[in-house]
Amino acid sequence: MRAPPAFAPLAEREFRLLFLGRLVSFLGSAFAPVAIAFAVLRVGSASDLGFVLAASALPTVLFVLVGGVVSDRMPRHFVLVASNVVSGAAQGLFAILIATGHAQLWELMATQAVRGAASAFFFPASQGIVPETVSHDLLQQANVLLRLSRNATAILGAAAAGIVVAAVGPQWGLAVDAASYILAAVFLEGMRLPARPRREAPSFVRELVEGWDEFRSRTWLWVVVVAFGVLNAAQVGAFNVLGPPIAKERLGGATAWGFILAALSAGLILGGLLGLRLRPRKALLVGCLCVAFQVPPLVLLAIPAPTAAIAGAAFLEGIGIELFGIYWDTSLQQQVPGEALSRVSSYDALGSWVLLPLGFAIVGPIASLVGTRETLLGAAAVVAVAVVAMAATRDIRRLTAAPQAPPATPAPETGAPL
Repeated sequence: MRAPPAFAPLAEREFRLLFLGRLVSFLGSAFAPVAIAFAVLRVGSASDLGFVLAASALPTVLFVLVGGVVSDRMPRHFVLVASNVVSGAAQGLFAILIATGHAQLWELMATQAVRGAASAFFFPASQGIVPETVSHDLLQQANVLLRLSRNATAILGAAAAGIVVAAVGPQWGLAVDAASYILAAVFLEGMRLPARPRREAPSFVRELVEGWDEFRSRTWLWVVVVAFGVLNAAQVGAFNVLGPPIAKERLGGATAWGFILAALSAGLILGGLLGLRLRPRKALLVGCLCVAFQVPPLVLLAIPAPTAAIAGAAFLEGIGIELFGIYWDTSLQQQVPGEALSRVSSYDALGSWVLLPLGFAIVGPIASLVGTRETLLGAAAVVAVAVVAMAATRDIRRLTAAPQAPPATPAPETGAPL
């Protein structure tokens, strides 16, 4: 039978393998936020958790431009395989350290630094590979399916992680994450993509410059990236560093935090389903306005409100963030030339994440100095200002969907069996 339009990308072999690899990895990664948070809180404080998260984010920022160039030079699925293997080894070592009961903070930071470095190569490769696996007219469906797979598994994973961590300890959640990375690498290794034609570039630096020229020439692109650099540092840092201690002290512990994350993931799923149907003419503007749903969860954590209320706000946040993500990914893939897409995506990642290590590292000390409630309300205000700045930018308000382009050369339907 002919696949329905929403699932049409799955009819193409290479996208199926990409989808399966990402699906498995997403399921394991859903355990990570709960498992890492409560593993660190077992041996340290909220500030220590911030340092561990910063140790993961900093190498990503430092190496993401290198990852972009490598991903535009090499077969992108090879880059994905290597990244998954390294990440799996790092999470496995983290689990062993926690299981021994003698983990040192520097050891936990080191394992997460390795995982962060691997992520610097994974992100630009994963962004650039999607147009190689499906035709142009299926890009939005493909992006929605990939994001839906992450979010559907996150509901199960976050809820299960809360139960597993509370029952048998965070090391088992970390072990699940490690195993999922390795299994994902097995699926991705089976991909067989045609060689990409490339222009000659005289040097690594020249390729970085070419990517920068593509990035800076689009005002809508760099404005969103700068805005997310600021709001990510505020929102992600506050939510992920201050949220678990609040859950531990006031809401009931890991189970409550897992429930909140599961509600966020449920919202992401609904946002993905809406993304299959909703194709606004000014999609990027709509997506930027949806980012405002990040504000209420921070305010409710500041009170703190009951778990159910925070989870409800997180659900709405998930809807908004997913719609933004779908429209953002599709805008990049439609507006940026394919041969430069990984490099442009790496500049996107660098700008969006550059302040994350700082946010993770300082939010705990700031909360200790001025108060947890005040820190969360301040983060909510930063998010609100960033949304207003994006919506006020003329190029974002004017950007519309790109005209239909000729289909990309389809990936071969035959290849090495799994």
